[in-house]
Amino acid sequence: MLKELILYADESVKSGEFYSNFYGGCLIRSGDLETVKEALISKTEELHLNSELKWQKVTSQYLDKYFELMDLFFDFVQEDVIKVRIMFMQNNVEAVGIEEYHKEHEYFLLYYQFIKHAFGLGYLPSQDDPIRLRVYFDRLPDTKEKAALFKSHITSLSKAPEFRRVGLIINEDQVAEIDSKKHILLQCTDIILGAMQFRLNNLHKVKPKGSYRRGKRTIAKEKLYKFINQRIREIYPNFNIGITTGTQGDIRNRWHHPYRHWGFVPANHKRDDSKTKRNAP
Repeated sequence: MLKELILYADESVKSGEFYSNFYGGCLIRSGDLETVKEALISKTEELHLNSELKWQKVTSQYLDKYFELMDLFFDFVQEDVIKVRIMFMQNNVEAVGIEEYHKEHEYFLLYYQFIKHAFGLGYLPSQDDPIRLRVYFDRLPDTKEKAALFKSHITSLSKAPEFRRVGLIINEDQVAEIDSKKHILLQCTDIILGAMQFRLNNLHKVKPKGSYRRGKRTIAKEKLYKFINQRIREIYPNFNIGITTGTQGDIRNRWHHPYRHWGFVPANHKRDDSKTKRNAP
């Protein structure tokens, strides 16, 4: 029975060459949390990965260790113990008719959409008892006032019709900012999120100025991305990282799928295909 869910959320690149506004998160049932945390932390200790794990820290020296850790993490994903969601916007999609308020608060408005929709929480299976949701954000990079307003909007999701229908409750004291150094699930999310923005923005092709060859760190990151993509494709063969994952004819799979991507498109928008990879110089 589902009694409580814990959602860890993070954000990455605000503006990339082809894709921007990356958000990511993982969700776990409270009954599985300690077992998963202990397994992942034990693996980091075994591998002597003593500092915080982040995509930006990936190097050839530690690549095999990152392989082992992400292999274990994706074992839990494949078993649907952990659910992962990644959201982004393609740069050829531009919102139209938006006001200054929306521009100023874009970061939090998009984050709100991610929490509300990405995990398909409105399609949770029917339960006899209410389900509590805890939401933990990596440190929010904005003023305390804006962060507090944002967290109040997350709490108010309990009143949304789709959340009320499935009995999902978000208490004010269960929405918080946390230090990613102390949360291994958030660190693993950072690695996946980083890998996706790395590949979608063609950073695997980058060469140091004046060089004909890619740097060792770029090569290592590409290898880690390929490893992660291989594990995703064990769940979904031929997975396309650059588009919204399909529901295979059942909208409830927005919840049931263990791993999904969401290419966010505003309701009112226009497209400029000169900003796609296909038309890049």
